[in-house]
Amino acid sequence: MVIDQTLPQVTYKIAVVIPCYRVKAKILDVISQIPAFVHIIYIVDDACPDQSGKYVADHCQDSRIHILYHSQNLGVGGAMITGYQQALADNCHIIAKLDGDGQMDGNLLPEFVTPILEGQADYTKGNRFHVVESLQGMPIKRIIGNALLSCVTKLSSGYWHVFDPLNGYTCISASVLKLLPLTKISKGYFFESDMLFRLNTLRAVVVDIPMVAIYGNEKSNLSVWHNVLPFMRGHIQNFGKRIIYNYFLRNFSLASLELFFGLILFFFGVFFGLYRWSESAISGHVNSTGTVMIAVLPIIMGFQLLMAFLNYDVSNQPIRPISRFLSQSG
Repeated sequence: MVIDQTLPQVTYKIAVVIPCYRVKAKILDVISQIPAFVHIIYIVDDACPDQSGKYVADHCQDSRIHILYHSQNLGVGGAMITGYQQALADNCHIIAKLDGDGQMDGNLLPEFVTPILEGQADYTKGNRFHVVESLQGMPIKRIIGNALLSCVTKLSSGYWHVFDPLNGYTCISASVLKLLPLTKISKGYFFESDMLFRLNTLRAVVVDIPMVAIYGNEKSNLSVWHNVLPFMRGHIQNFGKRIIYNYFLRNFSLASLELFFGLILFFFGVFFGLYRWSESAISGHVNSTGTVMIAVLPIIMGFQLLMAFLNYDVSNQPIRPISRFLSQSG
């Protein structure tokens, strides 16, 4: 597929941030693929043991390069936050993220930038699962791990229509980025998932961009399986925060009542049923039909209310990009 690397009537200052850690072998190829419409390329050397930043400075003549150094490793999220902060300080309008390991095709950048330029999205992200054939080169463990985390991320972030949350190929409007609490966002590999949660609290529009990852002999620094517990903890925390903020603090609707009474009824039925069952098991007396129904009916009613809430949550997706209105008001 041939991608047009020119964007019509581009009056925005576009930047690309590349977090660098053990990517010395691929970084120059990544930079060479970045289209000419990009104004600034931030190379963030995250205390790389291979000195990726110095390597780029010595071997790359691209005048768009700005190298930022960390004295200690902060993780991919920490590197991106540094890049984001510098891009905002330099008055960039759109900031994209590319990994330095060569798995992301820089020629696809117009696909990520255009929806934001046209006011159709606030944040775009890659989706390697859109085309089944594109998964042929992906390790099976990574496919399973990403699929499971994608399902959990839907619940915690509220973006039920997006997939592949660990995909680091992203692009964001600076007007939206300014509203995010950058210092609170996860600095590790949970960064991309945490970004989605933060964006949902703003009601930002997120759009998936189909892409094919490029897999070579490089070794990923992320082990999905070793990060399952930290990821689950982060998702549980974000889910709780999202529900409280969106359904009880910022807004209160019928869905809020469905969730509240659904939880009360469901857990009352479960705990009452367990209590009566254990009491019956100890005493040897069989519970009456009425006692059983006192446990069963709240469970059924609570489950129905929770399903109604879930249906509302799935349909309650942001549809109006806020960056368009922010730019007009600014």
